Amino acid sequence: MSSVHFFNIENNCPQTKARTGVLTTPHGSIPTPFFMPLATQGSVKTLDPDDLRNIDAKIILGNTYHLYLRPGLEVIKEFGGLHKFMAWDGPMLTDSGGFQVFSLGHLRKINDEGALFRSHIDGSEHFLTPELAIEIQETLGADIIMAFDECAPHDAKPKKLREAMDRTHQWAERCLKKHQRKDQLLFGIVQGGTDTEMRKESVAALTSLDFPGYAIGGLSVGEPKELMYPITRETAALLPAEKPRYLMGVGSPEDLVECVSCGIDMFDCALPTRIARNGALFTRDGRANIRNARFKTQGEPIDPDCDCYTCRTFSAAYLHHLFKCEELLGYRLTTIHNLRFILKLMEEMRQAISNGTFLEFKTNFMGNYKTVDDEVRTTQKAKWLRAQRGKGSL
Repeated sequence: MSSVHFFNIENNCPQTKARTGVLTTPHGSIPTPFFMPLATQGSVKTLDPDDLRNIDAKIILGNTYHLYLRPGLEVIKEFGGLHKFMAWDGPMLTDSGGFQVFSLGHLRKINDEGALFRSHIDGSEHFLTPELAIEIQETLGADIIMAFDECAPHDAKPKKLREAMDRTHQWAERCLKKHQRKDQLLFGIVQGGTDTEMRKESVAALTSLDFPGYAIGGLSVGEPKELMYPITRETAALLPAEKPRYLMGVGSPEDLVECVSCGIDMFDCALPTRIARNGALFTRDGRANIRNARFKTQGEPIDPDCDCYTCRTFSAAYLHHLFKCEELLGYRLTTIHNLRFILKLMEEMRQAISNGTFLEFKTNFMGNYKTVDDEVRTTQKAKWLRAQRGKGSL
């Protein structure tokens, strides 16, 4: 499947690098830029496939590491792939397991051949190689799959960054050699941390291999935004304009708007669903904590401008009650809201790019949206990453 046939750019913003397009897969076409909800273990937490269709999710992301460990490839193969196993008929992307191996910390050892790790479930030992990562993803049957990479910590020393980057390049070649399915698009992953020169080197190495698309990995792993944004902008500008660009692990509203303006086409992140289960909801003014006393008697929805099922049906007071009582319905309703908020934001950006008003849209959105303090954000991110070490979970 050539890039000419599966990805077409439709509009470009003259004042920024933002653009719209259509990415076509065997399970359907997706307008870009888009956001992928995470179906880590074969489900988007608290939601079913009908919920996803009702919020207009076009594509979801499955997790190679988790699905390999549980339920295992034999089970999924028996059902004819992950689409049938989880009753999702839309497009799907699977990651390679690289970030999950990184998150295991002391439970893994990495060398040029691959990554030796112990399962966070039962302690069993596994050796994940680029070849096995491709074999797993071919069995899962996603429309878009990722090359196996090494994700170094954002504060890694230059020697470690280079080692991880060079290994990522070697593994990318092995992934291409192993990949056989013509109905899957295999993307390469650019590494190099926050080192501009390494990012340039990584782009050069990977584009020489002519992947159908490229991801920017190793960002949104604890570094401040003043480092993430320039690296994203500079790296995206080096990637082939005719191929899709995927920024991995980014999903806060302000980051999505900023990075769309950098020319990014694809995003994924656990943030919208994770904070929803903690009672944090996105609104046009910023995040709101539904547990706050001010919502106890609020008859209006949490976001009157939102068109999701939650906001069309329930008051903020009811959501507040559900969280105070720890009722499971609360987690589903807040997840529906947060994902619909993000997906609608992507729709609005696509429309603004098409209308030639994206810069105005970005200015207005950023002016109204109160972001989480960057120091608090990086502290929370670091805490979350530490929590993943030892359990390999997103």
